[in-house]
Amino acid sequence: VQLQASGGGLVQAGGSLRLSCAASGRTSITMGWFRQAPGKERAFVAAIKWSTGTTYYADSVKGRFTISRDNAKNTVYLRMNSLKSEDTAVYYCAAGPDRGLLIRSPSNYDYWGQGTQVTVSS
Repeated sequence: VQLQASGGGLVQAGGSLRLSCAASGRTSITMGWFRQAPGKERAFVAAIKWSTGTTYYADSVKGRFTISRDNAKNTVYLRMNSLKSEDTAVYYCAAGPDRGLLIRSPSNYDYWGQGTQVTVSS
């Protein structure tokens, strides 16, 4: 599975961005987005199950971010609204099976994209 993330950039606080993650190769059951700010560990943002569309969110982004998928394009999106300076990070998409409670953990995911930088200026 190869993952290609795109859509990052510089945006003012309160603005919006949409990240894309195009997947090629064998389709995985679960797709996730994580982020990593300088000096911090990689943190869960959102996840979606391909077959059911069931979504999961970190509390810090709930109500502001929306994860969705386009099965025909094998692409997962992360729509980010009302961005805050604390959302600044490198965002990674990931793919893996469904390991139940680990869905919010990097350990659930076997494949990772290259990361895309999101910078929110205050």
